[in-house]
Amino acid sequence: MGGAAAYHSLDPERIAATIDLLRRRVEHRFPNSGLARVAGELDRIAEKARERSAWIARPILPLRALVAALLTLIAAGLLITVASLPWPSERVHVVEFVQVLESGINDVVLIGAACFFLLTIETRIKRGRALEAIREMRSIAHVIDMHQLTKDPEWLLGRGQESGLLPPRVMSRFELGRYLDYCSEMLSLVGKVAALYVQRFDDDVALAAVNEVEQLTSGLSRTIWQKLMILHAQEGQSR
Repeated sequence: MGGAAAYHSLDPERIAATIDLLRRRVEHRFPNSGLARVAGELDRIAEKARERSAWIARPILPLRALVAALLTLIAAGLLITVASLPWPSERVHVVEFVQVLESGINDVVLIGAACFFLLTIETRIKRGRALEAIREMRSIAHVIDMHQLTKDPEWLLGRGQESGLLPPRVMSRFELGRYLDYCSEMLSLVGKVAALYVQRFDDDVALAAVNEVEQLTSGLSRTIWQKLMILHAQEGQSR
């Protein structure tokens, strides 16, 4: 992808490369940690994101052929029915005309609903695929948040005594800052992968789901940055 087009759409390859680099950074700094395993899972998903987004957007040709055949049958049946109707030889009364008109309108509504269902079935199938993929990214965002949840910079001040209920907190100030930075980067990349799934699939419901994921990751990142601000403030006071 080159030229101006590179700035108009997300590049799955570059996103995957960025996530792979982040995974290696996390594994180097925190080997065998839970966060490293989450980064590995995010890396695995990113490698398949391009193929999965193409699968979501790809036309379902057999389904389109089936829908076209069914619509043709419906149209042919409607034409045959209309052509076979007997025309009245006498003047039709108003009451009879209203009854026939009401019955015709009901039939048209039912046929229209059937046609609408057939015409939108492909979009609903693709929407289901996209929502499943987006739901996976939402779950990973919550998992990342769980890993940073207990990483509170306040305990670096040594206030109070450890309850013993949590694992020993052995991170230095620098390590805690890197850990929180990695969590924030991972959350941002989760939103980018989710956006890939609707980049070539224009659907309001799927787009709304992606926006919800991005709002979620942005909100979680704000919490992390608040911790980082506290951490940097402590670092400034200790100098």
